[in-house]
Amino acid sequence: MSTHEHDQIRQQVRDAYGAVARAESTGCCAPSTGCCAPSDEDVTELLSRGIGYSAEETAAVPEGANLGLGCGNPQAIAALKPGETVLDLGSGAGFDAFLAAHQVGASGAVIGVDMTPDMVSKARANAARGGYANVDFRLGEIEHLPVADATVDAIISNCVINLSPDKRQVFHDAFRVLKPGGRLAISDIVATAPLPEELQREVALYTACVAGAANVDELTAMLAAAGFVDIRIAPKDASREFIRHWAPGRGVEDFIASASIEAVKPVN
Repeated sequence: MSTHEHDQIRQQVRDAYGAVARAESTGCCAPSTGCCAPSDEDVTELLSRGIGYSAEETAAVPEGANLGLGCGNPQAIAALKPGETVLDLGSGAGFDAFLAAHQVGASGAVIGVDMTPDMVSKARANAARGGYANVDFRLGEIEHLPVADATVDAIISNCVINLSPDKRQVFHDAFRVLKPGGRLAISDIVATAPLPEELQREVALYTACVAGAANVDELTAMLAAAGFVDIRIAPKDASREFIRHWAPGRGVEDFIASASIEAVKPVN
């Protein structure tokens, strides 16, 4: 895929999620939308509970931070500790970043990176409203992170890397910014069977976290090529139940599943 084609895909994704941030669309990866979010707060709560968040977690963030855009709960596998620096790839309106901020405490720091200006603005407003002094939201692409080398203890992400047209570069740059011994803790969509060509070509299914998914072997090879070790990718068959609502009647749940993705940057 050419650089121009990569840029076209990024713009399509940026446009779709910008509409979500401006509340012009019901979102992206959710029932009957063509992108990944629900249409009201009750549905958002139900979806968040269904993908692994507790009621305490969804209640702990500022109103408007949880857009229901995820496909899992990276907090559950991140094992974040007080004082750590955490990076959230594709931070959206700040939901996972704010949860991480609670875990790392005042002595820690959270950086959220998103390529959609409207999302960054929304996240910053949510941070100000919630008094999150230890969270910094930055505009940027996850393939080219606005983060210094070897400064991050843990990277989290929720249903975002599948949207990147250059996943290999995402993992290389994630490796760059992690400290030695740092770790990835990601929830994302993986391909479990080849997606039919006609579905692969649909822009709406790309922005809906469907058409851009890579399979486990491909992701494992990309992570290893970037330098990661202790790679663990665990698809969750139960996720097909909520995925089928992303494109009702299309059978996309037969080809993709949510997965937890973990890996470590070697100390030496």
